[in-house]
Amino acid sequence: MLEKAETEKVKEKSLTIPRVKRLLEGLGEEKLDQFQRRVLDYASKFSKVDADAAEMLIEKLVKEFGLEETEAVQIVNCMPGTVEELRVFLGGGRKIIETSKLEAMVKLLNEHRLK
Repeated sequence: MLEKAETEKVKEKSLTIPRVKRLLEGLGEEKLDQFQRRVLDYASKFSKVDADAAEMLIEKLVKEFGLEETEAVQIVNCMPGTVEELRVFLGGGRKIIETSKLEAMVKLLNEHRLK
């Protein structure tokens, strides 16, 4: 008789690059395997804001501008600097966002960009 395999529900969460960096640094570099070290190196090179700013930006993009969390995470990971660059992330066409809102989003991102 075959036994039923137990299925485990896995919850998926989108993480920003700065959040991944913070999590891996929190483990301690000496405890990381080769893959984790490579991810930490990548996250260190490509983080464009710190982890706290990233979380705040996601929250504002979702609450104030009505974006989905996954859209907000991708925007914060790439930190577009112009309205044209920002439109790339919102090009799904399912909703149209006013240019003034896009400009406000870019302004918000620029205020928190690492120098």
